[in-house]
Amino acid sequence: MKEMKLGRILVEKRHKKGITQEELAAYLGVSKAAVSKWENEMTYPDITLLPQLAAYFNITIDDLLGYEPQMSRAEIQKCYTQLAKDFAVLPFREVLEHCRKLIKKYYSCYPLVFHMGVLLVNHSMLAERQEDTMEVLEEARALFAHVKTRTEEPELGKNALQMEAYCLLALKRPSEVLDFLEEDSFTVGPMEPLVASAYQMLGNTREARRVLQTGIYKELISLCNLLASYMNLPWKNQEEFEEICTRFQKLAEAFELEALHPGIMFSVYLTMAQGWALLEEEDRALKVLEKYTNLATSDIYPLKLHGDAFFSLMDAWMKDTLDLGTVLPRDHATIRRSITQALTENPVFDKLMKNSEFQKMILRLKEKEKE
Repeated sequence: MKEMKLGRILVEKRHKKGITQEELAAYLGVSKAAVSKWENEMTYPDITLLPQLAAYFNITIDDLLGYEPQMSRAEIQKCYTQLAKDFAVLPFREVLEHCRKLIKKYYSCYPLVFHMGVLLVNHSMLAERQEDTMEVLEEARALFAHVKTRTEEPELGKNALQMEAYCLLALKRPSEVLDFLEEDSFTVGPMEPLVASAYQMLGNTREARRVLQTGIYKELISLCNLLASYMNLPWKNQEEFEEICTRFQKLAEAFELEALHPGIMFSVYLTMAQGWALLEEEDRALKVLEKYTNLATSDIYPLKLHGDAFFSLMDAWMKDTLDLGTVLPRDHATIRRSITQALTENPVFDKLMKNSEFQKMILRLKEKEKE
């Protein structure tokens, strides 16, 4: 994050131009002492002098001030990671105010504003009251709407649209989602096969493989999320629900998802267990929660995005292409705590609270939080 460096820049530009403080002062109609104070950053020039100063050195006012309204991808990643850690250990309101100041300062840096919205969404549940959580979600929604309407990057605009829709659903405003997410506006088919074919025609098989691996990975994660959403619908027929669970389990085994993407598995295991609990199949719910607990207490930390033997070219792509690299949206302490809370604070599992197996799972998860 950049601060104003007017004093140092004035010295640098004046030396480069080969003029003295007296000459610069005479040009601007001020005293030599005034120029000296500017260069030592004891005071700043009157705002009306900035255009004249910038024109004299043939630079923009932003360049003169050393102010950059944009952050690099590396800076965004570093900032996000630190704030996620802060949310895990500092008072929620304190970190929230820090986020707000950062957003205000870099309001035109749309990648940063987008990721600040993602940060708020992923930590909104840490607010003390439900009303505060909803307030933060509305704040995040407004950030995504801002990015969606202002950015010139199509992919960022699409991501902002999706996140705005997510916030609206969390805010219990589904009609607004349908207003701008009509089915006929969905993109038909991925572009990766065409790009890979082009690379293959150019004789670059490795790049063709990387592009297709990327496409398969994205579609796999998308399919998992679709199945989880489908699973989350109210089911009255046990056979139908079991069929969905079976198909997902086969997909998870085929792609070794517990190792490849534990985060997806946590989400789906939880959704699956909730479904069985709602169908009053407690034994089946407990069986799925045992998988959930075993995964959560296994050697998967620190969690990060990565490839595997099948997705062998994905690690470099994730690191170089994704704004947050391989970093997850939440700090590990927050993730561990939320994994436990998904069981202890979930009303769907109220009937299981006195079950000895369920209680043992909670104890195992709480022990893992301490590591």
